[in-house]
Amino acid sequence: MRAWIARRMIERAIRSLNAGNPGPILRNYPGEAVLVFPGDHSWGARYQGRDEIERFFRRAIAVRLQFEITDVVVKGPPWNMTVCVRLTDRATAPDGTEIYANRVFEFLTLRWGRIVYQELYLDTQKVAEFDERLGLREGAADA
Repeated sequence: MRAWIARRMIERAIRSLNAGNPGPILRNYPGEAVLVFPGDHSWGARYQGRDEIERFFRRAIAVRLQFEITDVVVKGPPWNMTVCVRLTDRATAPDGTEIYANRVFEFLTLRWGRIVYQELYLDTQKVAEFDERLGLREGAADA
């Protein structure tokens, strides 16, 4: 039952994010949350706090990333839950040409339904190549 609820919560938040509205996903992060995105590219950082995480999601919207969940695994009690999400993310140019695609695995720690820690695992070389397509360099996280 917990896995079903967690999956529905995540799917609803991702649908809103894909539609350009980060509000529902941001409500799942308390002020002290941490999101870790590894790699040597403009996205690579430790995003500390809801404001930085919001900038991360608004940037994802700005570059037209779309996410599709393929699997959700949940374990633990509501006060210390681990959620693993497998998904794909893609970006298309305004003409519809796919300019980026990647498979992502996310490890999340939740406390009472709020994401306190999130770490992404993906092909960071593809992310660096996406930066190149967008004309970005390392550290250009404001793009």
